[in-house]
Amino acid sequence: MKLSDLSIKRPVLAVVMSLLLVVLGVMSFMRLTLRELPAIDPPIVSVQVDYPGASASVVETRITKILEDGLAGIEGINTIDSSSQNGSSRISIEFLPTRDIEGATNDVRNAVSRVADNIPPEARPPEITKVESDSDPIIWFNLRSSNMDTLQLTDYAKRYLVNRFSSLPGVATVRTGGGQTYAMRIWLDHDAMAARGITIPDVETALRQENVELGAGHLESKDRDFILRVMRDYTTPEAFAQLPVTRGNDGYVVKLGDIATVRQESAERRAWYHSNGEPAIGLGIVKTSTANSLDVAKAAQAEAERIRASLPAGSDIYVAFDNTTFISAAVERVYGTLI
Repeated sequence: MKLSDLSIKRPVLAVVMSLLLVVLGVMSFMRLTLRELPAIDPPIVSVQVDYPGASASVVETRITKILEDGLAGIEGINTIDSSSQNGSSRISIEFLPTRDIEGATNDVRNAVSRVADNIPPEARPPEITKVESDSDPIIWFNLRSSNMDTLQLTDYAKRYLVNRFSSLPGVATVRTGGGQTYAMRIWLDHDAMAARGITIPDVETALRQENVELGAGHLESKDRDFILRVMRDYTTPEAFAQLPVTRGNDGYVVKLGDIATVRQESAERRAWYHSNGEPAIGLGIVKTSTANSLDVAKAAQAEAERIRASLPAGSDIYVAFDNTTFISAAVERVYGTLI
């Protein structure tokens, strides 16, 4: 029986089938994932190790070469690209397109863990990440204020704003651009240290031994149990200045303030972010791989409007860059073509 004969003899059935196809088509269209570019990324895993204070040659011999030797035996590797810079080592491993990204990442973690003991203890633990096009933010918000500096803006954003954006449907993570974190910076006086016979390792040892907060066990009684805690005394620059470093031959206890200047500043003083001449930071919204970019961007903009009403005086949040503008324009062209 031909389809045309069925349509003539059973018109009701033909209409129901046609309507069913239309409904299924509309449902499928509404659930399509929108993205600017197709998902054709090869499986890429990157390994980064920071070694503060080390030169590029030291990073190359003591970190990069060791990691490359440990990663060379992984199955399905296409290319390995590495770079060694002052204080940092980065290795990118590109796998064959047939290799599963999750399995490749696990193999890289296992390979790095086998050679981790050969890395200098002063280096920071290796960071292993999967590189995908979806990891780029689809929309950036700028948070600026005329009454707060960059340190205060970053602290406010991490305390109150990042979690609100992260809880939105389809949001994978929220990146902070241009942010600065509080740090206790110690500026050593070499002349004062030389006069007292103190070296930099002596200062490091004193900081590691004194600036700690440890558990003190618990106290049990007949009716109550208490958890004991030894509070850390060094929380301000003035307290750090009183930290004992060593004892001199005359019995005088040399304090950190005698050989250094202690100030609470930014951990990175060479990075600044301004918007229209005012201190600002960026909040980048990264969507999940299956989320609709337009829906995520609209939800983030609506949340930003609600946040604006509760910001401190003199502060504002606004859209600095919206990548979904191009997707929206392409969708409008598709609608025009369909019509």
